[in-house]
Amino acid sequence: MRISTTLAAAAAISVVGVAAQAGNPEPAMMDKPIVIVEDPEPAGSSINSTYIIVGVLAALLIAAAANAD
Repeated sequence: MRISTTLAAAAAISVVGVAAQAGNPEPAMMDKPIVIVEDPEPAGSSINSTYIIVGVLAALLIAAAANAD
């Protein structure tokens, strides 16, 4: 009787062990990490556009004053 109890316990443990290992035999598939690529901001001009507009207007005023004479 003692051998049959030991065999029954060993069979139960092996069934539980197989059930714990059941599943897909392939390795777990991990998703690739999501990479967000941010576009770099365009490089700004080293000269403020206000200076360019003021310079053009000043040149036009000087040219108009020179032609008026």
